[in-house]
Amino acid sequence: MTVLADSQKTGAVQAAERLLAARAGSPVSLAEPLDLGGSGRTQVLRVRVAKNPFSADRTLVIKVLGDGDTASGASFYREVASYKYANALPTESRPGPALIAFDLASRVLVLSDLGDGRSMTELLSSNDTAAVGNSVSAWGQALGRMHSATVGGENDFAALLRQGAEGIAVDALRSQFEAAVDSAPKVVTEMLGLTFDQGVQDALDAARDLFGEGDHRAFSPSDVGPENILINDDGVRFLDYEWGGFRDATLDIAYALVTFAPWLSPGSAAARVDLETRMLDAWRSEVQAIWPSLGSDRELARKAVVARLAWVWLSTMWMLPVDDTDVGRDDEAHGLALSTSDPRVIVDRWTALADAARRAGEPALAGFADSVGQALDSSWLH
Repeated sequence: MTVLADSQKTGAVQAAERLLAARAGSPVSLAEPLDLGGSGRTQVLRVRVAKNPFSADRTLVIKVLGDGDTASGASFYREVASYKYANALPTESRPGPALIAFDLASRVLVLSDLGDGRSMTELLSSNDTAAVGNSVSAWGQALGRMHSATVGGENDFAALLRQGAEGIAVDALRSQFEAAVDSAPKVVTEMLGLTFDQGVQDALDAARDLFGEGDHRAFSPSDVGPENILINDDGVRFLDYEWGGFRDATLDIAYALVTFAPWLSPGSAAARVDLETRMLDAWRSEVQAIWPSLGSDRELARKAVVARLAWVWLSTMWMLPVDDTDVGRDDEAHGLALSTSDPRVIVDRWTALADAARRAGEPALAGFADSVGQALDSSWLH
């Protein structure tokens, strides 16, 4: 987590005041900045509105993306475009805070404050099994509502991206996964000592297609892991749009399935398969009307497994000691909920993927996942 010095807090507050004053046409005063943390280059503050002529907001959130390189500028405007797009959605379908103001030059965002609420990480770690189950279901439903509300909006989002910095159309996550897939044969055979057959390549290619094509295209903040979810009076809210874009929606539900397990209490972990089923069913309840094929349990399970492979493979490549240029990895990716420095988490993801593949009737993928998990376990944990 990034901890801000007093001078950084003052600079962020003053930048936000200038933005809001220019919008309102009169001075705006912000006070009592509270550091909410951040990751990598990102700084996040909550401020009290001491003088605000343009709205009734009592508190606001300021988000500053530091560093002046081109990549961070593109990342910042992708986030701005995502917030602009989400602002246009009906309130009940809006996945997170509203964008109040922004400045591309100083890379400052001013957002509505969602309040404290309860974090998804806190809820998942509860010993109250009913509360954990309800939280997981709410998470799946919120993803489904967002996806249902944004189907067909890709051209609008693309138009917003074109207003931004040069290179903004590049989807960094897609690029990183494509590089990870290109490196897969060498990594599997030379580093893990396993057989890399055409079936494995086909599965990874199918996962790659979900980023650029896919049958279920919808808007995604992308980093929809538990660290970026708050539950308040309005329900489940997603907090981070830095990687936002249009992708196959199964990538989102798979991202949730891959990232929630480490936060579970021991009792809940024992029932993880039931929780995964609840999350998938809750998501399907919101999207089946627009994607009827997902009414088939087999089809839903199969597509979720392919999407899950994408995230498990990518998070593994981020941890393996390979040349960053081979996998498209960069420091910014390590702020994602998907990223982990704990090899036990990666091994567990392969074990869970193998189990899910068996349940989906995909024995070849299950066997590959078992083999990778065992190879990593032998290398890292024994």
